[in-house]
Amino acid sequence: MHEVTRRSLIAAGLSAPLLRPAAAQEVFPSRPVTLVIPWAAGGSTDVMGRVIAQAMSADLGQPVVVENRGGASGTIGHNHVARARPDGYTFLLGTNSTFAIAPHLLANIPYDNRAAFTGISLVARSAQGLCIHPSIPANTVQEFIAYAKAKPGEVTFSSAGIGASSHLATELFQAKAGIRLLHVPYRGGGPSVQGLLAGEVAMSFVDLVTCLPFRASGQLKVLGVGTAQRSAFAPDLPALAEAGVPGFASSTDVIMLLPAGTPAPIVTRMTASLQKALRDPATKERLNTMAVEIIGSSAAELDTYWTAEIAKWGEIIRSQNIKT
Repeated sequence: MHEVTRRSLIAAGLSAPLLRPAAAQEVFPSRPVTLVIPWAAGGSTDVMGRVIAQAMSADLGQPVVVENRGGASGTIGHNHVARARPDGYTFLLGTNSTFAIAPHLLANIPYDNRAAFTGISLVARSAQGLCIHPSIPANTVQEFIAYAKAKPGEVTFSSAGIGASSHLATELFQAKAGIRLLHVPYRGGGPSVQGLLAGEVAMSFVDLVTCLPFRASGQLKVLGVGTAQRSAFAPDLPALAEAGVPGFASSTDVIMLLPAGTPAPIVTRMTASLQKALRDPATKERLNTMAVEIIGSSAAELDTYWTAEIAKWGEIIRSQNIKT
């Protein structure tokens, strides 16, 4: 019998690499993973991301390092992840002000908002409270609407800036309630709330974790919440949809994304790690102190939600003629 030799295989046209033993398959992850937060450190999304990163680190067996890449309404951080190698080592925690609102407001975003990412989950939701200064003579949503209707274009509201979720929530509120308010944009959520506390403006939509302590101290009135149903963190407050503004739903929603093209086994591993983190009692407790509702949806549920969210805010931006 003819002996099969290395020389005879090469003569037959088989390359040397095919003759080498197969390299051991790398187990993911074998090094630290980076979670990009497209906002500055210290904000509510950053804090939420760090809580989740810590729990995922324990499950993945590698550090999950938080990297803040803020700017341009969150699109700088999104672009960084869109351009990252799709190997699972870079992923993103995004908010609806960027993944659903910014594409309608910002020209020349350097990535395709849907094609650039693989969605993992709608992670969590933070309800917004309709807050007014105590000097405003209204104690219910309907009383505030009547007050605004009596002063068309005069009653002021603050936001964290044009296109921020606090801005778009108020635009949706105006459209649904049939009122016209005067926008006073600030440079960030903190200054916006301070303007409301100082009485520089009459109202604003503010995340519950921020506004509930001011409600308790009497520094703000909170008339209702923007989520479709009442919040478990303030069950005495009506949802705006039940308080005379049918169809209203606005909140700060957080999703988790990987670069498009990430291999399916890695997507599965990261999804499982996120879901385990969200079920962790310590993680739940820490997020609950932030008045954050944990959702942990499937990728399919995220896709349905994402499509609806883009359509909703696109319609409001067009109908209200909002421009940056």
